[in-house]
Amino acid sequence: MTKQPAATKPSSLDPVGLANLLIVYIVWSSTYLAIRIAVREGAGFPPFTMAFMRAIVAGVILLAWSMLRKERVRLNRQELITLAISGVLLWVGGNGLVTFAEQRAESGLAALLVAASPIWAALLEAIIDRKMPSTQLIIALLIGFGGIALLTAPALLTGVEADTIAVLALIAAPLTWATGSVLQARRPVKIDPRVSSAYLMLFGAFVFVILILATKEPLPTPTVSAWWAWIYLTVVGSLFAFTAYVVALRRLPTRIVMTYAYVNPVLAVLLGYFILGEAITIWTIAGSALVLLGVTGVFRERLSQGSH
Repeated sequence: MTKQPAATKPSSLDPVGLANLLIVYIVWSSTYLAIRIAVREGAGFPPFTMAFMRAIVAGVILLAWSMLRKERVRLNRQELITLAISGVLLWVGGNGLVTFAEQRAESGLAALLVAASPIWAALLEAIIDRKMPSTQLIIALLIGFGGIALLTAPALLTGVEADTIAVLALIAAPLTWATGSVLQARRPVKIDPRVSSAYLMLFGAFVFVILILATKEPLPTPTVSAWWAWIYLTVVGSLFAFTAYVVALRRLPTRIVMTYAYVNPVLAVLLGYFILGEAITIWTIAGSALVLLGVTGVFRERLSQGSH
């Protein structure tokens, strides 16, 4: 009897994977709002310092917990390289850029632009596989990028440098997040998901220290609401939801896991509107519709390919 390779994912949708994906659906919709509360003007948290504190605390707790459970925590060379690169891409490139941008950008806009992650992932996988995208996929990608253009137009047209930098960071963030996700899916490591999550965060935290020193961020002086937002991000967003994301990537097809991009922006925009009074404009409605239509097209094409 031939042993199934460890990297092979089950053909049916694993219930444990789906349960973890549900956690990602719910929790990550609210983390954009929490980040905005933590780093907006007057909150007292410099962005990279906040992200570093979140990653280092959650990473140390997860690693210590894994050691108490006697899980394997020693990495081989391949695992070290994969987790180091993925950690920087996911935490510094993805989460770090979003945190930096939300000093100026509203949480709803951040969530909508990050919804482009599946679009970037589809492009990356087409490049890696050296396979020409189908006409359906090309149309979906063009629609999605059209939505990104509409969402970013108001900030770019104002000519305000700070807003432009924030928008550019929000365009780059889903690209780096998608790259890290594709790497995690294609080069799975044979360690417990908690251990994997811990190292991803710790590698990210190491680079955050370099950024803090390079940008000369001041010491944090958080408000009470900023502290509560940080606690929520660390405990719920990092310890539970990020680990759930890693589990989902291992147990489900990448195209299914990335469907969190359907749910997160819608709930994030609503939360931003009701709690922080963030505006919902015609640009927001038109741009978000095109982004979600593009994402839908990517998944429809993926599912049709998978059924052949």
